[in-house]
Amino acid sequence: MGGDEGPAAIVTGIARAARADKSLRFLVVGDEPVLRAELAKHPKLDGVAAIQHAPDAIAGGEKPSQAIRRARTTSMGLAINAVKEGRADAALSAGNTGALMAMAKLALRTMPGIDRPALAALLPTLGDKDLVMLDLGANTECDVQNLVQFAVMGSAYARTGLGISQPRVKLLNIGTEELKGTDELKEAAALLREASFLPLKFEGFIEGDQLARSQCDVVVTDGFSGNIALKTAEGTARFVTDLLRRAFTSSLRSKAGFALSKPALHMLKVHLDPNNHNGAVFLGLNGLVVKSHGGANAKGIANAVQLSALMVRNNITQRIAEDLDNFRAHAFAESAK
Repeated sequence: MGGDEGPAAIVTGIARAARADKSLRFLVVGDEPVLRAELAKHPKLDGVAAIQHAPDAIAGGEKPSQAIRRARTTSMGLAINAVKEGRADAALSAGNTGALMAMAKLALRTMPGIDRPALAALLPTLGDKDLVMLDLGANTECDVQNLVQFAVMGSAYARTGLGISQPRVKLLNIGTEELKGTDELKEAAALLREASFLPLKFEGFIEGDQLARSQCDVVVTDGFSGNIALKTAEGTARFVTDLLRRAFTSSLRSKAGFALSKPALHMLKVHLDPNNHNGAVFLGLNGLVVKSHGGANAKGIANAVQLSALMVRNNITQRIAEDLDNFRAHAFAESAK
């Protein structure tokens, strides 16, 4: 029931995803009469999507503390509960991010060895593959162990979602020199340099202006800095596209130039379209929850569904658990020396 376009975009999106992957099945949670009307527009979802009625929905501006109290009656709460009970493999929502995180953390709990779950998403780069970045807003303040855990979870995401066997990991910092940054960043970097037993390659620090340069596969930061970096990148992308649109409509000569440049501009549009990178994953929970961008259209929803299915099939939760067990075992061995 969330997102700017509401159930229409969600149902159209799952119909699109179902056409691409016949094995998918959906439990659509929300106002049953509304959902039934939307599903009727997509006859091919008959037998593919079931409805679970939810008498309530979480508002976009609702505080997480208020939302938690209505978990048993809201579409968001009931969708997460379906994952907890094993009736669904993943929950996907385009609604209130804070409420989704609070409900998911309360219902599914964090995995053993994880202090805080993190929000991870894919960002476009100039390379052949996207970039995994976390945390993007779930935790405004992070200590050394949080950052190390994020690196483990982010590398598991890159392995399952991008097919990279040894992801290159960097910490977001104000410089690439080892002496720069907070004490937490320096200590986390020291621990990750020693963790050669993990299925990742730690390569130091990265600055914000290099995020799109394909210099690494995973960028780790606290949620405060990560959210600012993400919003700045999204705003810059909109600024560039708006500036180009204004430039190409400023004169007849510019319009002629637009016609010649159309193929290149189409490639730019596709690359910067957030719907092509939709779906942020809450990592570190005992269950998979994916957050869709609130402004996502049907194409974006379909991409988030496909990402969710990929994470489930590649068992990202188990991979994170194995890597954390490995890290703790080595840490214990070192402390015992």
